[in-house]
Amino acid sequence: MQANIISELIDTISGYFLNMSNAEKYSMLIIFAAAILFVILERIFPYTKGQKVLREGFFDDLALYTIAQSYILSIIIFSFIISYIDETTGLSRLKLFADVPVWIQLIFFTITHDIYIYFMHRWQHSNKWLWRIHEAHHSPKKVDWLSGSRSHALEILINQTIEFAPIILLGSPPEVIAYKGLISAVWGMYIHSNLNVKTGWLQKIINGPEMHRWHHSTGKGRNRNFATKFAIWDWVFGTAYLPETKPDEYGLKTYFPAHYFNQTLYAFRRFKKKQ
Repeated sequence: MQANIISELIDTISGYFLNMSNAEKYSMLIIFAAAILFVILERIFPYTKGQKVLREGFFDDLALYTIAQSYILSIIIFSFIISYIDETTGLSRLKLFADVPVWIQLIFFTITHDIYIYFMHRWQHSNKWLWRIHEAHHSPKKVDWLSGSRSHALEILINQTIEFAPIILLGSPPEVIAYKGLISAVWGMYIHSNLNVKTGWLQKIINGPEMHRWHHSTGKGRNRNFATKFAIWDWVFGTAYLPETKPDEYGLKTYFPAHYFNQTLYAFRRFKKKQ
């Protein structure tokens, strides 16, 4: 029975891979290679020494958040939500971005989406309703290349719809979606990675683990450093936090469930009544 299930799973994954475009295949292979590279680099240049690869929650983050949830949500986002918007408006038929060079599109969509993410992320930390779908992302007590994938399904549904809908509705070629997804995936691994990097003045512009790991701490930095790819937003809008020391601990100080399904449902718990 188990052998049949594993065989069917392998066949499904193989079929899915074979039906991908070349851009999607290359992007997936690069993401996979980047994951292996980060695991190796974290062993050689650790920010927090002695942190295990197979830390608490590793398999939930990999199998359920990164693979299963991402696969299901991609179907919902592309095949239902964006498809419905496009069929209703017909915007993609105008092909407004069809003749724009791919590299220019990637720069444009990366910057505009990053500005959105900065303000959305900041709002999530100040709004009690939005915090409920964001707190799962802050729950890992060990921060590494994989921990950033722990995000509530509703948060991903909102952010990735806003990330990819403009690309499709403006009539961009399909490879823009693949390459934009590649940038987001690899950069997400990087800023959460357990790497002791020092980028100097570049940290004023490009975001990395130096600042973002403070955002996942339990201290003052948790409500600072909201930027994802470009740290410049934090410096410009006064939310940057980069002391000389390192965080003592990560995660949430309050209770949070241990596994994926409980974590997903926990966002819908009742708010405590004010006394």
